[in-house]
Amino acid sequence: MNKFVLLFLLPFFVQAQNTQNKSVQASRNWIKQEGPAILSAYADLLSIPNHSSDAVNIRKNANMISGMFSSRGFSMQLLELDGAPPIVYGERKVPNAQRTLCFYAHYDGQPVDPSTWKNAPFQPVMYDNAMFKGGKQIPLPKKGETVNDDWRLYARSASDDKAPIIAMMAAIDALKAAGLQYTSNIKLFFDGEEESGSPHMKSYLEKYHALFDDITVWLLCDGPVFQTGDPSLKFGGRGVTDMELTVYGASRPLHSGHYGNYAPDPGFMLSQLLASMKDAQGNVLIEHYYESVEPISEFEKAQLKKVPNIEQLLKEDLGINYTEGTGQTLFERLLLPSLTVKGLSSGNVGSLARNVIPSTAVAALSLRLVKGNDPEKMLDLVEAHIKKQGWHIVYTDPDHETRMKYPKIVKVDREKYGFPAAKVSMDHPAILPVIESVKSFTGDKLVLLPSEGGSNGIFTLIFDNLKKPGISVNIVNHDNNQHAEDENVRVGNIWYGVDLMSVLLTMPPPTIEKIKKR
Repeated sequence: MNKFVLLFLLPFFVQAQNTQNKSVQASRNWIKQEGPAILSAYADLLSIPNHSSDAVNIRKNANMISGMFSSRGFSMQLLELDGAPPIVYGERKVPNAQRTLCFYAHYDGQPVDPSTWKNAPFQPVMYDNAMFKGGKQIPLPKKGETVNDDWRLYARSASDDKAPIIAMMAAIDALKAAGLQYTSNIKLFFDGEEESGSPHMKSYLEKYHALFDDITVWLLCDGPVFQTGDPSLKFGGRGVTDMELTVYGASRPLHSGHYGNYAPDPGFMLSQLLASMKDAQGNVLIEHYYESVEPISEFEKAQLKKVPNIEQLLKEDLGINYTEGTGQTLFERLLLPSLTVKGLSSGNVGSLARNVIPSTAVAALSLRLVKGNDPEKMLDLVEAHIKKQGWHIVYTDPDHETRMKYPKIVKVDREKYGFPAAKVSMDHPAILPVIESVKSFTGDKLVLLPSEGGSNGIFTLIFDNLKKPGISVNIVNHDNNQHAEDENVRVGNIWYGVDLMSVLLTMPPPTIEKIKKR
């Protein structure tokens, strides 16, 4: 970048710094004044069950969220498709705006098993610290009470993914109280079935495409900040697909004393099959598994070198002595497709264990994909490996004739809604102003990553189908137990989210975009 351009950009950076200072100050004043009220409103939202299959409650969520933003001056509507949770859509026009930002989040959550939670998952409770740090339950704060950043709010979707929604609501209130104006047209897009793979998303984007044509940048508000707690932006997500394997022994459970050492043991059979798929270092042994990986750019490699080395910190945090691979960092490993056993079942354990040889054993596999991997072709590779190990594959339970014909039978159930990974260039001209605005708030602590570890089909639809750029904007703590029992959000991360949303809503006009186009 030459001297002239640097001088030309200087007013932009000064303006950005001044604007962001005012926005952040407005946010923090509002948090200090209304923090307990924000948390109370959030607890109300978290109290509504939100699995996408629960049509009644998922619509209660949609209606509440729509009402929250409608009362704050947004033009709201529920986008509808038969048999699908509604999309909560909203917009706010700004006179003479040169850019349209669309904020994406999802209001549905993972299924829950209440028996594994310390408290009821839809009865939000506050703790004075994380449970694993010895935190104790405390009441929700009342107006005028001081709120500690390290407090944790426990409930399903506290982090994944209602936190950005409440943070944006509070940021809107903060800016209004301070008399600060938005600098971009704003659109809201809140998904109601992300945790179920967003199977209707493509149809939604096709049916309502006219609503999205003018979007300049999508801001995808899902996922945690960097593991150190530092702020982060990510420029894509891994794809995902699944496969379930069922291995068959005898046609009925057998007494282990009468038939042990004689009848095939499905648990051992399945274990041997799974062990053939990875080596001792955790590298996938399936033929051609890594061949379709698309290399990252030199610019992205340079950004990876700037990422803080947190390997020892991660080991301490996770309580592990070693990691898979041959010395690569977490973020290098995230650039390769993974193969994970996410569930195993054969008989019972503990007090329910019986002296039987079960008739089946089941493994649920998860394949996280990177750019270049096709979901169906990756599943084909796994099937080819299974056949190479001498197994006969079926897609329904085998009949007696099949059982008598083949010694090793496995039923394969393939994921129907898998999707590929998607990435946007980290130096895309439309997103440079976003990076600079966030940096004006966070300083050099901002971590830029080519991709996040999680998967969200919306990345592919936005980047590849809509041909629009987007950034993953993260606010929640990394140790939030998302998808698991005792999901939580650190209060200080909600406050960071309010600050960040205030910054994004008041970004200076896209001067850098104009320069890049010259």
